[in-house]
Amino acid sequence: MAGIYLHIPFCKKACHYCDFHFSTSLKYKDELLAAMLRELELQKTYLQSETIETIYFGGGTPSLLTGAEVNRLLDTITRLHTVAAGAEITLEANPDDLDKAKVNELRQTDVNRFSIGIQSFFDDDLLWMNRAHQASEAEASVMRAQDAGFENITVDLIYGYPMLTDTKWKQNVEKVFGLSVPHVSAYSMTVEPQTALASFISKKKQPPMNEQQSAAQFTYLIEAMERQGFEQYEISNFCKPGHYSRHNSNYWKGVKYLGIGPSAHSFNGETRQWNVANNPKYIQSLELGTIPAETEVLTEADRLNEYIMTSLRTMWGLDLNRLNQIAAGAADELLPRAAEFLEKEWLLQKERTLYLTSEGKLYADHIASELFF
Repeated sequence: MAGIYLHIPFCKKACHYCDFHFSTSLKYKDELLAAMLRELELQKTYLQSETIETIYFGGGTPSLLTGAEVNRLLDTITRLHTVAAGAEITLEANPDDLDKAKVNELRQTDVNRFSIGIQSFFDDDLLWMNRAHQASEAEASVMRAQDAGFENITVDLIYGYPMLTDTKWKQNVEKVFGLSVPHVSAYSMTVEPQTALASFISKKKQPPMNEQQSAAQFTYLIEAMERQGFEQYEISNFCKPGHYSRHNSNYWKGVKYLGIGPSAHSFNGETRQWNVANNPKYIQSLELGTIPAETEVLTEADRLNEYIMTSLRTMWGLDLNRLNQIAAGAADELLPRAAEFLEKEWLLQKERTLYLTSEGKLYADHIASELFF
């Protein structure tokens, strides 16, 4: 099984915190989609005939595509690959795009899962983030999708930024519970270099993020989700039993995937490659029949470290036997480095698997980096 990721690099507005590749101009949308179709053709052997289990439209803002454009991409994938019956096909959407007409239009495609970027149910927060939608559109978009028959829906929330009081955060979480969605992704606000938010903070126009606030809101989230019957199957992802994001879960499990579009990444088990993060250069290269990608052959240490980083974030944990499959004797080398975190009860060992504890999840990146080879 394998997955395909389609990067749609267009947005109505530039969110102040975002460092993903996108453009706020749709001027070359037709040319870029033609280039993506061409890349699908050129990359048809990348996954070595593996069946496609998941397809993910990410961005950017894929909900800016028409239903016909979505179908054109999906039809090409179906022609070039074997797509599993019941494949998970996710489309990221902004609430302001999901009016009744757009939802019904997308209902005529094979998209069967929405990822809706709500972030907050408060207009002042959305304005601070420079989001394109208003709070009223957030709730309405989810209900419109549900009314149209989309049951597999995930929503995004952000916590840990100065404007978000604990009271507002609790109200955001309760509002999500009221929408009866089976999956929630929640991310701590991070300040990425070369974003508007980073510039505002460096110029003292905005206060820096507060780690204690973020940790407290994250802890509240974990407890609230557990009370509502959600499983925290990855640090930032919660779902009702059986509603995992199959696409993202496969990333964390090391399943092969093909990335299409500018800045998209691909992984085939042995190498990783990434496309140029520039729309004109991407289009020009594909018009000449050339894939605009750089490739890195993963060393043994790369594969070990990637497995450590991704597996520890999940409820399935770090399998020491799997580590030894990547490199003989790796588990024996890692366990002494894990001893400190086992003693602090940031890690828990059950048989041959290491798991992060609730407290350990607050230090996940630090723990992983200390276990690296």
